[in-house]
Amino acid sequence: MPIKALALNCTLKADAGEDSSTDAMIAVLAKAFGEKGVTLSETVRVAALDIKPGVTSDEGDGDAWPALRKKIVAHDILIFGGPIWMGQISSVAKRVLERMDAFLSETDDQGRMPSYGKVAVAAIVGNEDGAHFSSAQLFQALNDVGWTIPAVAACYWVGEAMGSTDFKDLKETPDMVTKTAKMVASNAAHLADLLQSSPYPG
Repeated sequence: MPIKALALNCTLKADAGEDSSTDAMIAVLAKAFGEKGVTLSETVRVAALDIKPGVTSDEGDGDAWPALRKKIVAHDILIFGGPIWMGQISSVAKRVLERMDAFLSETDDQGRMPSYGKVAVAAIVGNEDGAHFSSAQLFQALNDVGWTIPAVAACYWVGEAMGSTDFKDLKETPDMVTKTAKMVASNAAHLADLLQSSPYPG
């Protein structure tokens, strides 16, 4: 079956009409995935949704998480994108991870979480140190709730500390970012294909 990817943009900017460097990085990955036959079906601006605090899959009236969760588990690859704030992942990204905690109690009869057999990669941007720490936060949390992390799973760009140039402002994508994106996409697509044909036994 075709491999499908979904991107989450965990920028703090709720207005989808406002330019986001995270969107720009996701676009770089989307192109690389497309070259591997993987379609990015949608990029979700998480801050535009009312994702309630909590650790269940439905926190009641007005909670936008159940619909987003449905999209997430319907895809093979998750591109988890976001900016670096204060040297770490954004509060929006943390909210998503907190809601995925519910996967721990939503196992099938083999003990497999809804995320088993699905692959996650990171798209990180910022004007400060923290790309490695942010990816470490994401990958440990995602692995805890069942996601599989491929080799070379993070594509990132970090500008000059306290600088004014954002990734979206660059006239050209740096060669190393493009090269890394191709590796991330290749490894993630390969792994997703393997897991689709040979799921975890539980």
